[in-house]
Amino acid sequence: MPLIQADDGCPINVEVEGAATAPALILSNSLGTDLHMWDEQAKTWAQHFRLIRYDRRGHGKSGVPKGPYTMDRLGRDVIAIADNLGVKTFNWCGLSMGGMVGQWLGANAPDRVEKLVLSNTHYHYTDKQPWNDRIKFVQDKGLGAIADTMMERWFTKPFRDSSPASTNLIKTMFLDTKVDGFIACSEAVRDMDFRQSTPRITAPTLVIVGAKDPATLPEWGADIQKMIKGAKLVSLEAAHISNVEQPKAYTDAVLNFLKH
Repeated sequence: MPLIQADDGCPINVEVEGAATAPALILSNSLGTDLHMWDEQAKTWAQHFRLIRYDRRGHGKSGVPKGPYTMDRLGRDVIAIADNLGVKTFNWCGLSMGGMVGQWLGANAPDRVEKLVLSNTHYHYTDKQPWNDRIKFVQDKGLGAIADTMMERWFTKPFRDSSPASTNLIKTMFLDTKVDGFIACSEAVRDMDFRQSTPRITAPTLVIVGAKDPATLPEWGADIQKMIKGAKLVSLEAAHISNVEQPKAYTDAVLNFLKH
């Protein structure tokens, strides 16, 4: 797993699988997880693509520069990864915060993006107070104090009851996230505003929503689909981390979109 330097010197942890000659597919995970969030998809997708996964700054094995971060900064990290790997154009699949970075890329680096998958995501928070409250709570009490609450938001109760190993894997990633990185990325999410830029996206786009997602409501995804000309919408019976809760349906939906 190489460490790639962003343009400000931040080391970004990257993992590459699949044939070097295959089309590139970059995956971007949610706030509070690392690149292993995609383990259920990686084996299948690596048969078709040069699969590139990375830990967002502030997460996993990547650096944790002082925040706050911005979506512009996080988007430029992706361009640095692609440039370092010699990838001129790529497909993109991002979930939650990864979908937000994907919207930035689609609007601001259109010559680099082939197709976009924007999953369980949002484009603008009018009310900043819930994010401010969460940031203050984590500053005071740490991520352990909200871990169980987050798992309840991220997965439906039937899934948590039937799949404790999968739930605990994501919970461990969450608890391993550095507080400073979580807060700096939360500030980027709080402050994003893609209301004017997302309608500029021209890349073929698939929007995935979780029908039972309380974190990024399905209607927010439907709004994004309407903002992007020709975008398609798929709804999965899942809460927020839909690729873990419905791994086969998610894998197949993305593969079908990217291959056709």
